[in-house]
This record gives sequence, C-alpha cells and structure tokens, in this order.
Amino acid sequence: MHTPIPHHIPVSNRFKDKVAIVTGGSAGIGLAIVEEFCKEGGKVLFTGISERGKTTSESLRSAGHEATFMQGDMADEQVCQDIVRQTMKTYGQINYLVNNAFAFTAKAIDSTTQDWMRSFTAGPLAYVRMVQNVLEPMKALGGGAIVNMSSISAHIAQRDRWTYNAAKGAVKQLTKCQALDLASRNIRVNSVDPGWIWSNETDKAANMDGGGREKWGPIWGKYHMLRRMGEAVEVARPTLFLLSDDASFITGTTLMVDGGYCSMGTEGLGETSVIAGSD
Repeated sequence: MHTPIPHHIPVSNRFKDKVAIVTGGSAGIGLAIVEEFCKEGGKVLFTGISERGKTTSESLRSAGHEATFMQGDMADEQVCQDIVRQTMKTYGQINYLVNNAFAFTAKAIDSTTQDWMRSFTAGPLAYVRMVQNVLEPMKALGGGAIVNMSSISAHIAQRDRWTYNAAKGAVKQLTKCQALDLASRNIRVNSVDPGWIWSNETDKAANMDGGGREKWGPIWGKYHMLRRMGEAVEVARPTLFLLSDDASFITGTTLMVDGGYCSMGTEGLGETSVIAGSD
C-alpha cells in the first residue's frame, strides 16, 4: 500500500503573469513541477528528449493553462539557446528557470570518456548554459530565481555511480558559485536535492528486479527517516517555494527534500529503529 501524501491546496495565482522554463519537464519530477506551476497561475515552456511532452502540453492547454513543449537534448548547446529564444518569442519574458533535465549515466570502473562527457554535457554543463542564456531576460525584469535540481547522490557514495554522483556533486558547488555571482543582479540560485523519488527510473528498476513498487517501495523506503520513498509532487512544491517571493531571502543554499535520508546515517537502518514508532 502506498503512503498517502498530505493534501495540498495550490496557492491561487501565486505565479500569475510569471513565466518559467523547466528542462526535463515531460516526466517525473519535472512534469510535477510543470503541473504545479500551471495550477498556481504561471506560464511555462518545458523540454523533453522525447515527444511525449506534446501530449502533456495539449492536456494542460485544454485545461486552460499556458504551457508549451519543446523537444531537444540538453547536451546540444544550440538547443539551450533555442529554448530561451522560443520562450521569449512565445511569452515575452523569463522569470524563472528550473534546471532539471540530467543524464542518468551511472557508470564506475567501466566508465568511458563518452560516459563522462554525456554525464557532464547533459548535466552541469547544460545547467551552466541555461543560466547564461536566461541572464539577460531576467536582468531586463529586474531579477529572477533559478533552481538547479541535484540529488542526495551529490552528498554520499553509492556503488557503481562514479559518473552520476560526480556530476550531481558538481551541481552542488555550481549552485553556490552562480548564486554569488548573480546576487548583485537580484537573481537567486538554489538547489533542491531529492532522496529516492518514484519516477520512471525507479519504476524501471523495481520492475527489472521483480515485484515492482509493491515489493521494493517498503525496502527502499527504509533508507529514509519517514520510511517511504517520495512522490514527484513532494519535490515540485518545495521547488515552487524557492522560486516564489516567499523565498526572497534564500539563495546559494541546498534544500534537502529527502525524507531524512542524509541526516539518518547507518544507525537508522537498524531493526529497532524500523520498529520504533510503528503501529
């Protein structure tokens, strides 16, 4: 049985007349961010490497939202430029950027130069390019807010993940440096670091290992203080908080959305900890 998440009422019109770019917005956490942003009155251009985002944008528009999908690979520098150009053409401004698209290349001893290049060009380097490209539109508005999606993988060691964890670790430091350099332009930059979240990748892994979510959810959930994995929307809502004026004095920081994963340590995996507080 899946643990229900707390009921949430979107903040009506919190992002009215605001425009966001969300990379990797056609699935998982990115899709949840797009949907929640639209619910709160914003306009969004989101990207994806496959065509499935077209259906999402059509569904959002039919529900009365302003959402545009653009297909492209974030490793392509021209695509990064075209995203900003198309957003300006469609909506005339850019208030927010969510750098979410990231190559899930998990290689270690067997990693190749191509693996490393993919990890960084479709990861932190794409984040850099997008921030560079939105700088002038944001300056024209007097400021803006940026969220870089990172991961618990930026903070810990995980088996067979040299490429992915190194790239996510780069995002952690990149965010701080970007925040320092853009503060004088009234542009805030923060990162969100999720724990284990149900997504296409985790569903794929659960089904590959056999048993699916019903079997692996409780097992993987024990890595977290809350004894469950997170849902994509539970990452989307903190992301929207960091974009909003409610976070006006927050920049250069990491918001851990990890159910207590990184704070727990190995003692928390003990059997007594699992039993304590249970029904």
